Amino acid sequence: MKKKLSLPQQIIIALILGVVVGLVCYFTQTAEFTKNFLKPFGDIFVNLLKFIVVPVVLLSMIQGILAMGDLRKVGTVGGKTVGFFMGTTAVACVIGLVLANLFLSLDLFPTLTLGDTTYEAKQFDGFMSVLIGIFPTNMWSAFVNANMLQVIVIALFLGGAMLAAGEKSQMCRDFVDSAYAVIEKLMAFIISLSPIGVFTYMAWVTAMQGAEILGSLALVLLCAYVGYFLHAIIVYSFSAKAFAGMSPIAFFKGAVPAMIFAFTSASSTATLPVSKECADKMGADKDISSFVLPLGATIHMDGTAIYMCVATVFLATCAGVQLTLTQLIMVVAIATLSAIGTAGTPGAGVIMLTMVLGTVGIPVDYIGLIIAVDRLFDMGRTTMNITGDIAGALCVTKWTNGKLSDNK
Repeated sequence: MKKKLSLPQQIIIALILGVVVGLVCYFTQTAEFTKNFLKPFGDIFVNLLKFIVVPVVLLSMIQGILAMGDLRKVGTVGGKTVGFFMGTTAVACVIGLVLANLFLSLDLFPTLTLGDTTYEAKQFDGFMSVLIGIFPTNMWSAFVNANMLQVIVIALFLGGAMLAAGEKSQMCRDFVDSAYAVIEKLMAFIISLSPIGVFTYMAWVTAMQGAEILGSLALVLLCAYVGYFLHAIIVYSFSAKAFAGMSPIAFFKGAVPAMIFAFTSASSTATLPVSKECADKMGADKDISSFVLPLGATIHMDGTAIYMCVATVFLATCAGVQLTLTQLIMVVAIATLSAIGTAGTPGAGVIMLTMVLGTVGIPVDYIGLIIAVDRLFDMGRTTMNITGDIAGALCVTKWTNGKLSDNK
């Protein structure tokens, strides 16, 4: 009897087939076929993931809080999680700036003119506006709009209230356990469809944007991807080994399914169910991963931080702006802090980039120079974001429990 291919193997095969089909369509000038007949199936799959994300985040976080049994432990886990996230994001910014300035000093960045390319930036009303927006005025509105920060706040409040209510909340606890058991089964079914989503999206991206890779922005893309690679190898390998006691090879092998899906979907939020399955199989405590991963998908943006630093230096060159040391430090600070409140959806990094450019005096319209290939940047930065989330779940598990769990 033939052994059935594992999900990671199916995803890798789907990825390769998607690239092959995309290249064939690109060179035969039939790219519209992937857009009209393949991408819609990928959209359906991503819609299913988005459909399940809110109940997964809400119920898993409440269940994780209840399982901890103590509000002080919730605070401890939260503190360790945020500390890990902020630390790795700051390192990502430094890596991004060092690489960008190295490419600039070697005269590897092209100097492009703005031409007719424009981008209309969304208004950023400041940190206090973001802080206020975290707290929902209507619970159902947060669910409908999939505002993940508000959903997380709702889960924290409800979970904390159930803990404080003690035995009187038993009916609510039973409902959470029962509902999450159903959602887990539904989530497993949707995840099993991952190869379809990976194949269709990869074929579409390769067919529609393959030419851009060979264009004048190739070196800017290369700079960002070198940053992604270095950050993954240096920071995540070190974290997995030093803090979680796991070899880098075992870590990346376990994270591959989530990394591939993140690369093709370019959405941290949509990848969340796959990330959780990977983290749990690798030994993350299920209650801790239920807390860390949804939070990470919302505020942990290492890949986005690298992208913002590379893009800022590149666009400053195009705009003729010479960035000072003070401005570079400001870029690191803004890139680290502005991750909070940015949705884990495709293209969210562009919104964050507008904040950085405006602060250092670069016309926001210059974003139009890289909009055409933003999807290619987004695929890599999303992969880094979710890989960091998985590393965080493993490290916080080890710091909290003293060892990784045996979930196999």
